[in-house]
Amino acid sequence: MLRVLQRIVEAVNQAPDFDLALQTMVRQVKEALHTDSCTVYLADHEQRQFALAATDGLEIRSDKPIHVPFGEGVISLAASREEPLNIANASDHPAFLKLEHVVEDRYKAMLAAPVIHRRRVLGVLAVQQEQARAFTRDEEAFVVTLAAQLAVVIAHAEAKGLLRTAKQSPWLQTIKGLPAAPGVAIGEAFVVKPPARLSEVTPKRSDMPEHEIRAFRAAVARTRQELLNISDSMKGQVADETLAIFDVYHAMMDSASLGKEVEQTINDGWRAQTALKLVVEQLVNQFENLDDEYIRERASDVRDLGNRILAHLQNREARKLNPPAQCILVADEVTATMLAELPHADIIGMVSLRGSGNSHAAIMARSMGIPAVLGVDDIQLNEVSGETLIVDGYNGDVFVSPPLQVENEYRQLADEELALRQKVMQARDLPAETTDGVRVQLNLNVGLNTERDWLNDLNVHGVGLYRTEIPFMMRERLPTEDEQEELYSQVLEQFRGAPVVMRTLDVGGDKPLPYLPMDEENPFLGWRGIRMTLDHPEIFLVQIRAMLRASVGRNNLRILLPMITSAEEVDEAVRMIHQAYHEVAEELQCSVDEQLFEPQIGVMIEVPALIYQLHCVADKVDFFSVGTNDLTQYMLAVDRNNSRVASLYDAFHPAVLHALKQIIERCDALNKPVSVCGELAGEPGGALLLLAMGYRNFSMNSYNIDRIRWIIRHISAADLDEVLLRALASRSPQEVKQHVIMALENAGLGGFVRAGG
Repeated sequence: MLRVLQRIVEAVNQAPDFDLALQTMVRQVKEALHTDSCTVYLADHEQRQFALAATDGLEIRSDKPIHVPFGEGVISLAASREEPLNIANASDHPAFLKLEHVVEDRYKAMLAAPVIHRRRVLGVLAVQQEQARAFTRDEEAFVVTLAAQLAVVIAHAEAKGLLRTAKQSPWLQTIKGLPAAPGVAIGEAFVVKPPARLSEVTPKRSDMPEHEIRAFRAAVARTRQELLNISDSMKGQVADETLAIFDVYHAMMDSASLGKEVEQTINDGWRAQTALKLVVEQLVNQFENLDDEYIRERASDVRDLGNRILAHLQNREARKLNPPAQCILVADEVTATMLAELPHADIIGMVSLRGSGNSHAAIMARSMGIPAVLGVDDIQLNEVSGETLIVDGYNGDVFVSPPLQVENEYRQLADEELALRQKVMQARDLPAETTDGVRVQLNLNVGLNTERDWLNDLNVHGVGLYRTEIPFMMRERLPTEDEQEELYSQVLEQFRGAPVVMRTLDVGGDKPLPYLPMDEENPFLGWRGIRMTLDHPEIFLVQIRAMLRASVGRNNLRILLPMITSAEEVDEAVRMIHQAYHEVAEELQCSVDEQLFEPQIGVMIEVPALIYQLHCVADKVDFFSVGTNDLTQYMLAVDRNNSRVASLYDAFHPAVLHALKQIIERCDALNKPVSVCGELAGEPGGALLLLAMGYRNFSMNSYNIDRIRWIIRHISAADLDEVLLRALASRSPQEVKQHVIMALENAGLGGFVRAGG
């Protein structure tokens, strides 16, 4: 039966259009079960009825659509009960409904299974037979299993707008994606494709390795110059830290491992194009298999760089892109370089079929103030080219060819968004202080090199979280102490005079190093963070020594330990930090009081168990930092990168809020400073709740700094007590958000929920 099921599912997936897929399915199900009829009904929730979509066995005596009203018939009963109905003689059932223009009198037995996708009934799959009998358990299990498979097919068709009824306007079928940059944009879709695609390269061999290596090196040199030109063109257009995105590209080209691997593959007998394809695709796979969203998005950079080198290997002429004025950039995968090489004044919005809010394209879009929606996998590029699009970067919605009244409504929202953005910038030089005098420190989360003027421009207290994983991920060997020292020195110097919190290596398990493979069944609960580095003191000590050497004469280094679960882990980590400190002081013959200062040590609170161990850890460290992203995942047992359960991930969950309140209360009682470096701090509603709990130190990505500062300056901390009480008493994240939205609107800050709010 399993093989039959697989065959039917495969046939449905290969059907060229949705209607044919349904018709193929009902025919094959009828044959597989040896029944006399198989029918699919689709739910029309707006009209509150089920529409007969495909049948093999029912005799239809009308050209008009056949409908079953909600609440009537066996079909509606199966849907409302959300379970299969196995009826030996359907005509005798109290819920039986005789449909007009449908001949089914001869059928007795009926098995109806609801088609449900993410708790929403999409339709009903029914099989019927002339003989009055109950279907067997195997037959029932087969139909229920097939209905679950059909749910995915229908959901995708619905997202693509293939289920519209005659009374529905096209704009009602919103294409959903991930909101990546806030704002609203309306313009013509301008579809861009990469200059070349490694995926299209056919593997070929070569017996002239010297020639191929020369060609590869020349292509790399031309790519390097091309990226320099693109970067130069962006100066003055985006924030300085955004330009550091291009440092990642240059670092990849400077990496000995990338060029070495390609040239080694060429020496193994492959053409340069093939070698580049093999090496880049292997590296892309390594990144894409990671669970850390920020690190995983580097796969896009690697693929983009590989495609650009390939274009020069193929000696393609530099492309000239001429987008229409005020257009929406649309691509299979928008990259930072793609966005940067287009005329900045013409691109007012962005839609990408792949990617997330951590991609460099999303970071650049936010820096440029371009509304963006990513992860829109239910759209065909050739279908939207030249069409009018509305991009709603708040909710992740994309509308194709909307009617005039909808377009006018969104144009008004876009105007309000622009006015709000200009207003927010006016407070950049002012302190983050509430109307009743509560001062908040705003810090940055960073993972890239930055320009020296960045700190002064953004008016922040310092760096609340510096990720150190990138240099480790970009190599096929551990970076040396000297290499790490050089990188850390740049960051500490750029933020001289301000605290820089550097998180120790947070890899392992869900994001393994390419040269330290590990295979775990449950990586989120496995060998990661401090667990891995304590098991490898040679890695941990080298990193700490590099940080300490980089801090000589600066005294702004803070060290943060990730994934801490117990006091014993802190004891061991602190012992090694002290060991490294004395080693470096002795080697450099530094005066402890003048040049090499012993750094403050902090612990990340992201494992729920640590909340109840804070009193055991407090006397061993100087500060705490709450990572709300992982804390939420562990509190709710949800992998937010798993599409099946991602909707359950929500930092506004009342349980998460109660945990955060306990943390600040315990830290206050222990007299230990605590900051929040997760995404919740950069959310307008999240900042309000954290402020109400008593948190006074937030760390966030640069694009949220100005917005959060403005919000803080326009609310009273005392007025938030009631909001917090209601949030903590709520039963769901949605209820919490309603209270927060109301608080923002009452404070005249509804526009931060979305323009026009």
